[in-house]
Amino acid sequence: MVVVVVGLVVNGAVVAIIVVVVVVVVVVVVVVVVVVVVVVVLVVAVVVVMVIVVVIGLRVEVVVVVVIVVNIVVVVVVVGGGGVVKVVVVVVVVVVMAAQQHGE
Repeated sequence: MVVVVVGLVVNGAVVAIIVVVVVVVVVVVVVVVVVVVVVVVLVVAVVVVMVIVVVIGLRVEVVVVVVIVVNIVVVVVVVGGGGVVKVVVVVVVVVVMAAQQHGE
């Protein structure tokens, strides 16, 4: 009986360790994927903003403000479980903001 109990405890510990390792690996992979997605989306957002700036012809100060806003919004969107639709919405918002700032 003692051997069986010890065997169960050891197996339980091994299973627990495996579960912990799997969970840690999954969390790390998810974090890496999220970071990569955030970086890619930020790069795309900055490129889009720069293109908008060139097309509309905005001042540098406005560019800096818009880029900062885009970065903040995009990070919030992505961290909040973002998707292509949300990114498009962010881009549209930035275009509208840029147009408004250009008009002032």
